Amino acid sequence: MKQISFNTTREEAEIIHAITMRVLKSGNLKHFDPLNLMMDITATHCNGNKLDLQNFLDAPDFDFFHDIFGIIKNLNRTTGKLENFFTPRYSSKLQASA
Repeated sequence: MKQISFNTTREEAEIIHAITMRVLKSGNLKHFDPLNLMMDITATHCNGNKLDLQNFLDAPDFDFFHDIFGIIKNLNRTTGKLENFFTPRYSSKLQASA
């Protein structure tokens, strides 16, 4: 079985951290674990659904939380793939071919 990748650049890791801090500061997810959220976003980004991280971070609240909740709800934590046909609004336009 292929291992989930969590390999990001330093810049990507910093933006993912900033995304997590935005969620934390918003108070919209009162019982969430910031480390789990960072891992969910990283797994999504590194395992077949590259995210446009900077635009995701800068997104309006409605779009931002659509993607956050969608990732949390639809990420398969065994494979790192999104399920249930969910595609984040801030998926990169340039997806790597499989």
